[in-house]
Amino acid sequence: MPATRRIREQSTFVDLRRRGRRSRSGPVSVTWSPGADAAQPPQVGYAVGKVVGNAVVRNKVRRRLQAIVAALARDLAPGTYLVGAGPAAATATYGELSSALMAALTALPAPGGLSSAPHVPAGAA
Repeated sequence: MPATRRIREQSTFVDLRRRGRRSRSGPVSVTWSPGADAAQPPQVGYAVGKVVGNAVVRNKVRRRLQAIVAALARDLAPGTYLVGAGPAAATATYGELSSALMAALTALPAPGGLSSAPHVPAGAA
């Protein structure tokens, strides 16, 4: 079973918009909604808009966020997450994005975000 699943249904995004709990740290925002089944791995979606940069820059930011989430997957509380990036993410290093994402996850109201002490991904200084 994969560590996380992709968000594929529009209804999931609508649910996140309506009932999600939000947190932001630097260029990274996280919206979380509790899941019905705690046995399922978390669902994660990414929102990196055109304000971040051209397609190459957006994809680089998205891939970095995906790598950070993959490293933190075992520590994520069950539910659905939407990880967003603002314009400053384009110039942020991997370590800065990692720190901002961990801070945003930690700031989410319980039981969302990180369910245990986070495993710091390599390169996060």
